[in-house]
Amino acid sequence: MKVLIKSAIIIDPKSDYNNQKQDILVDKGVIVKISGRISNPGGFPEVKFPNLHISQGWFDSSVCFGEPGFEERETIENGLKTAGLSGFTSVVINPNTNPVANTGSDIAFILSKTAKNPVTGLPAGALSMDSEGKSLAELFDMHSAGAVSFYDYQKDIDDANFLKIALQYSRSFGGIICSFPIDKTVARLGVMHEGAVSTALGLAGIPTLAEEIRIKRDLSILEYTGGSLHIPTISSGKSVELIREAKNRKLDVSCSVAIHNIVLTDEALKSFNTNSKVSPPLRTEDDRKALVAGLKDGTIDMVTSDHNPLDIELKKVEFDHASFGTVGLESAFGALQTVLPYKTAIRLLTRGRARFHNPGPSITVGDPLDVTLFDPDFSYGFTRADILSKSKNSIFLNSKLKGRVYGVMSNNKMLLKHNGL
Repeated sequence: MKVLIKSAIIIDPKSDYNNQKQDILVDKGVIVKISGRISNPGGFPEVKFPNLHISQGWFDSSVCFGEPGFEERETIENGLKTAGLSGFTSVVINPNTNPVANTGSDIAFILSKTAKNPVTGLPAGALSMDSEGKSLAELFDMHSAGAVSFYDYQKDIDDANFLKIALQYSRSFGGIICSFPIDKTVARLGVMHEGAVSTALGLAGIPTLAEEIRIKRDLSILEYTGGSLHIPTISSGKSVELIREAKNRKLDVSCSVAIHNIVLTDEALKSFNTNSKVSPPLRTEDDRKALVAGLKDGTIDMVTSDHNPLDIELKKVEFDHASFGTVGLESAFGALQTVLPYKTAIRLLTRGRARFHNPGPSITVGDPLDVTLFDPDFSYGFTRADILSKSKNSIFLNSKLKGRVYGVMSNNKMLLKHNGL
């Protein structure tokens, strides 16, 4: 890839050019020159966009694509394209496919489908065989094949000893164990947050207790075993406190929060819109504020779209029977900017990468180009036309968002939403 990026405002605290408008010359996917003005005698293709900003490539720790087995929801090819045009240069792909990704060959298949793409697909392997929670999956073989973590997507680990063994075993090769924080014996048949809104709507609730007692248990096991634990998509203020205390005790724990949980509350369910039915559920305004505070002070390590495409048959039913989940890649940046300044949003979209992959290169001469191109100031109404996924179950449909993404340049390739050449 040979290209000249023109008049880009660089947002990268690691770069000597942070907050400066610069031209960037790239040859064979490597930055060869950064300057206020670069002539183009070699006739390199030029990339120009209105109000162009660039940052290190964004990272998402939780996306679902469906393939193999659920291609009607999303394919790996279109999922990666959606990720790139939404600003993400690397994403962790969950194993909730059919068959479940629980062997080394399953991981190799996913990597073969993501090869030679501007977006790096990082497969997560299942923690248990077929994600049934009964016996450990082939963790070491999957790790050797390229799995970056192990996760039974949105399923609780009911057996405490199972988690203990998984953490102990994974220590030998540095594996990351993910434990979804819900106790099903407390959540039972709940479909939304348990509180005043669920009572008014007559819907069964999921109390924050279901999340918090599971986090307490998991942190106690981690303290006993050692190892690396990641707690995906926390949703309550008390959960933030528990993880903050654990980090103060120097436990190797990280956590994420879904972007919709820091933007919306359970008030969004008053219309019975099944696109707002997510797991963990949207909580109260006090919880939302506590989650934002946890992001700002570093207790919560990263944000995620928790992108989960679902076909219309799983959503266009009575609320009680609808599946949990929303697509979120396309709306991630625009939604984040409704509650956070854009530089904070960029920091949150980049800092989780080191936990699962590597910190990524900076925007510096000699480094490989791995960047997201965007305009932080563009405001718009998010409509169905903005959804690039095959499935259209977006929690942010018809919402006012701020910030548009032009695309990404990474892996010596570029994927741009609009033709800037």
